[in-house]
Amino acid sequence: MSLKLEDIKGLGKRVDTLKEAGIDSVEKLANSKLEDLTGLKGIGKTTAEKMIDNAKELLEKETKGEKVEPAENGKDEDEKKVQEEIKKLEEKKAKLKGKKVQDGEFILVKITARTQKGQIFRVSSEEDAKKAGIYDENRAKQGYYTPEFVIVGKPGFVNEGLTEIIKEMNFFEKRSVRIPPTKAFGKRDPQKIERIGIAKFRRLNEGKNPEIGKEFIKQTQGQTQRGTVTNVVQGRVIVDYNHPLAGQNIDYNLEIIDKIEDFNEKIEYFMINKGIPKENVPDFQLIYIPKTKTLEITIPKMFLFQNLTYVKFGLAMDLQTHMGDEIDNIKFIEIYEKIPIPTTPSESVMKKVDEFNKEKKDKEEPQK
Repeated sequence: MSLKLEDIKGLGKRVDTLKEAGIDSVEKLANSKLEDLTGLKGIGKTTAEKMIDNAKELLEKETKGEKVEPAENGKDEDEKKVQEEIKKLEEKKAKLKGKKVQDGEFILVKITARTQKGQIFRVSSEEDAKKAGIYDENRAKQGYYTPEFVIVGKPGFVNEGLTEIIKEMNFFEKRSVRIPPTKAFGKRDPQKIERIGIAKFRRLNEGKNPEIGKEFIKQTQGQTQRGTVTNVVQGRVIVDYNHPLAGQNIDYNLEIIDKIEDFNEKIEYFMINKGIPKENVPDFQLIYIPKTKTLEITIPKMFLFQNLTYVKFGLAMDLQTHMGDEIDNIKFIEIYEKIPIPTTPSESVMKKVDEFNKEKKDKEEPQK
């Protein structure tokens, strides 16, 4: 019997990912190093270790002549998992339906937001974004079109108006509300409109000329101000630092669609909230030590050379604030593996000479 990757337990859709990376046999997977796998999409260290162990176990069984049962991979396994997940969601929905949300609960809220002129600017699914004509592929990759992660009654997740409305709602209740400017994006403040001479504007804008409608970022004494160029009048650039939706009533359609109870899932949503792409979250290894209430987060190789200082600080603050009963300390672990020393020029030349001589010898042999 010839073994295939599909015969290894637990690979599922990762079979395609491995084959794309050139790991197209059980032998290649069994002989792979962790770093060969952890750089692939959706494969973290723990998953990689398990995959390699399962491949070695399968080879050992074949060597001993033991019967190898086909693994439930591919469509059958995926379909089975989907059905199990659907069943769990239905049971959870039946349990939550009609119950009022409680302060401190971690929930997901489906949102559609419109300006007072009827323009949709926020949705919770790619399908809704396409229907509204606001779909952007880059935003989709960043997980922008997803339900809003909210802790009931806590500020900082949605605006003040929505925070007040949500804590009075029931699970799976649908509600349409209008939030006034004071509890949405604020009133328009004339003090936040600045007139800047064109020459000075260019100096502050990396030498670029003003363009009406373009964002302008101003750094002052370590603080960042974001505004929009609204006009250029008599040699002066008008920059508005008010939020683009300031002064407007905002209409929202809301539905509370889930309650997040799993410990790791809560952490994952905080990570997404801090800008880590949803598809990369599984690459971060989480280890929780209950005795010391310590959470260890191993940064994946693909993020090692990115500046995550503010992301890590913000994530630690969120976890310690909102999961303080379970988490006291947070450790971020970064592993820099030893880089192989490249061959010296002389070694490289000698290698090419040897290859040339071998190739020449192989061509001459048939002529003898």
